[in-house]
Amino acid sequence: MADPLSAVVTALKREQIIPDVAPEDFNPSVLFSIIYLSGKEAILSTELAREDTLDEPQINFTPMVMSDEAAGDSTSSEGETMYTLVMTDPDAPSRAEPKYRQFRHWVITGLKSPAKTPTETDSLMALKTKLSITPYRPPGPPPGSGLHRYTFLLFQEPKGGISIPEDAKEYGAALEERRSWNAVEFGKQYGLKLVGANYFLVRSTD
Repeated sequence: MADPLSAVVTALKREQIIPDVAPEDFNPSVLFSIIYLSGKEAILSTELAREDTLDEPQINFTPMVMSDEAAGDSTSSEGETMYTLVMTDPDAPSRAEPKYRQFRHWVITGLKSPAKTPTETDSLMALKTKLSITPYRPPGPPPGSGLHRYTFLLFQEPKGGISIPEDAKEYGAALEERRSWNAVEFGKQYGLKLVGANYFLVRSTD
C-alpha cells in the first residue's frame, strides 16, 4: 500500500502547489480533509462547485500511528495538540496571471484534534475553540479564469498556542485586504510548523 503522506506530496507537486504555496522541502505529518455543510468533502484534487463551498467547513483529522517522539513533539504543555488552518488561493485572479497571489480566504487558530484511542479508525472532527482571525470567504473565481487551486495549510502551534495582534493584517476581511498574502511567511512569523496540506479545485464560469 502506498504511503498516504507520500501521496499528498505527489498530488501537491502534480498541481504545483509545491512550490507555488508550500515549500519544496515540505513533508506532511498530519492527514486531514475538509467537509462542507453541503456534504461535499475536499480531498486532494477534488473538483467542487462553488455552490457546495459557501459555508465555513469542518476539518476532519485522519488518525495515524505516531511514534512516541512524534507525539511528544506535537503536544502542548497541557497535552493537547493545537493547530492553525489557513485557506489560500494562489491563482488570484487566475493561474495564468496570479498577480494577487495569494488570496487569503480563511485563517482560524486554536483548533484541537480530539483525543485518539487505539480502537478509533474513523476521521475525527477538529474542535474550533476560537473565532476565525480571517472570516471564511468562499471561492469566487472570476469568470473565464479557469481552475483555481484552493489550498489548505495546517500548522502546528507552539506550546501555549499563539496570539495574533488585533492590528495584524490577517484581520483584514475586505477584498483588497486579502490579496497578495503569503501563508508560509505568516506561519514563520508566528512560530508555526507546517504539518499538513490539502486542496480542492473550483472551475470558473465562462
